[in-house]
Amino acid sequence: MNIIDLRQTTVRQLEPLLLEEARHWRDELHWDYRSALDLIKRFLDAHALSGCVAFEGGHAVGYSFYVLEDYKGLIGGLYVSPSQVQEPIGRRLLDEMLFNMRALPQLHRIEAQLMPFGGPVDAALRDQGFRLYTRQFMLLDLEKKSEPVPSVNSGLRLDRWHDRYFEPCAKLIYLAYANHVDGDINDQYRTRNGALKFLKNIILLPGCGQFLPHASFVLHHPESDELAGAILTSEVSTGVGHTTQICVMPGFQGHGLGRILMLTAAETLRAQKFSELTLTVTTENRTAVHLYERLGFLKVRSFTAGVWPK
Repeated sequence: MNIIDLRQTTVRQLEPLLLEEARHWRDELHWDYRSALDLIKRFLDAHALSGCVAFEGGHAVGYSFYVLEDYKGLIGGLYVSPSQVQEPIGRRLLDEMLFNMRALPQLHRIEAQLMPFGGPVDAALRDQGFRLYTRQFMLLDLEKKSEPVPSVNSGLRLDRWHDRYFEPCAKLIYLAYANHVDGDINDQYRTRNGALKFLKNIILLPGCGQFLPHASFVLHHPESDELAGAILTSEVSTGVGHTTQICVMPGFQGHGLGRILMLTAAETLRAQKFSELTLTVTTENRTAVHLYERLGFLKVRSFTAGVWPK
């Protein structure tokens, strides 16, 4: 097996592997991953995507890539064909990529959230000094009947998303995730500027699907744009929605606002003939996991998030 720099390969060499990966996203997670892969292909064509490719017998059998964001590296993906013994190939790819990343003088942090399409990664990341977290991919069948949406009786107003909420929502995320496990996993949550960058990524870019403003909602006082809660929704394949963000201001937590937001978004999608709604959640966030389970979400897969240094 040969491991080579991703920038030395072509889309044609990786095409069969990318198509195989897209099928896994579609079949296992009900996610149309083609728009994300199109973006990857454009970077490959420009020889501008950093990472590694594993070749066996002249064929690409696995690849990984990362992106740089100021002082931080983000492992964007790891995929190894299930026709191979995945774990040793995945480990070789991670080891090579992390060696290259740590040689960058400006890099002080690495984050990874890896769907389990590259084989087990926990041991490889732990050996490299990562702190690990378990996350869940959950799914709600919208074709099943749901409880009615409760009324908002706390003096708050429920409105659909508007672009004027970018800054207030960034403030909400920053405050909602203070001292929260998800702030350990994604340090964008730790500052208002980072939260704003996160919002622009999930709303304006295709990595989390096509943003649906009509199925995204905020809770606020009638005469103010200051937010008490928000839920953002995207379409990740035909008839499948994905909750990209849901949060409630600390002083308003514990009063059922998260439940109202989830039920409102789900009912909106149901009225638009969507069949499913998915989301991801950190297992350690037990309050959120229990809420989703009570609403009827089922765990589809677990996956690993990791942060270096510990």
